Amino acid sequence: PSFGFLFDIDGVLVRGKTPIPAARTAFQKLVNAQGQFVVPVVFVTNAGNCLRQKKADQLSHLLGVPISQDQVMMSHSPLRMFKRYHEKCVLVSGQGPLLDIAQDLGFCQPITIDTLREKRPLLDAVDHERSPNVLHSQEQLFSPSTVVLFGEPVRWETSLQLIIDVLLTSGYPGNPYEHESYPHIPVLACNMDLMWVAEAQSPRFGHGTFMVCLENIYKKITGRDLKYEALMGKPSRLTYQYAEHLIRAQALQRSWEQPIHTLYAVGDNLMTDVYGANLWQNELSCAAAARCRSVLVCTGVYSPHPEVPLAGGDSATVFHGHRDFSFEPALVEPDHIVPDVDAAVDLVFQLENFAP
Repeated sequence: PSFGFLFDIDGVLVRGKTPIPAARTAFQKLVNAQGQFVVPVVFVTNAGNCLRQKKADQLSHLLGVPISQDQVMMSHSPLRMFKRYHEKCVLVSGQGPLLDIAQDLGFCQPITIDTLREKRPLLDAVDHERSPNVLHSQEQLFSPSTVVLFGEPVRWETSLQLIIDVLLTSGYPGNPYEHESYPHIPVLACNMDLMWVAEAQSPRFGHGTFMVCLENIYKKITGRDLKYEALMGKPSRLTYQYAEHLIRAQALQRSWEQPIHTLYAVGDNLMTDVYGANLWQNELSCAAAARCRSVLVCTGVYSPHPEVPLAGGDSATVFHGHRDFSFEPALVEPDHIVPDVDAAVDLVFQLENFAP
């Protein structure tokens, strides 16, 4: 094969925990009789609440084909490359086994929002039922020098409050706010999805919605923009760069000598899957190393009926992408639109004249 697939998961292969019927059919076409993939495949998800191995196990069960963790790219996977932060004390926000995830990525001193709240109970004051009855000593126990946002947390008010405390005290929560400490300590964010699709009929809040809240609270208090040291997850270039690396590693492992010329990004979200693939295509066109083609399916966030989101103007629709990404209409134009992932696989095989 001279091409590879980048598959989104939610809305393309599953809705919540329910597999989309076309997914199993599609993946029977992608493996041989021994269960080996006949083309390189990477699952590129903006989820970040579990380890790669767990996601690989879930996908293997849902799709009926063996999938390894090396084929799975979580939104936080590129953090492996951020070695300059691995030795530092980092505050991690999200849900799931956060410490295991952080340590698997290389972080040596992660602390969670829950740990910070436990050590500094006076900081979390919104829920009066959780207010401490006994005052604790206020000695400084640790000072995170970086904030890592893995995904949407459970108690948003607690995470928003404590992250703001850390940013406005240069990593010493419990101290008075220092408005002159700007720029603040580094913030690394994974997954900018404003919304995502599960079993509910309409999309649900994603981590991007949490980030909108954090950014606006920070600006409301300080009058300044919250800055990100790095943004990961689709549609960031960093994510597609890392995904391409994984595709080429698979081809090398299988001793496929044909160079990988084209990546097909199959997704359900204009603002992440299509925008990101087109953004990466623009990057690749400079190097002429490969092509990235977007294939949009209609089983998730995307509906073929509403207008393409626009940035301002009189249109009733708005730009749902992240604040730090500019809107260009061409970036949300998919190369192909198909009903589901099975049709996507058939289309790509036809385009590539590929018969496994």
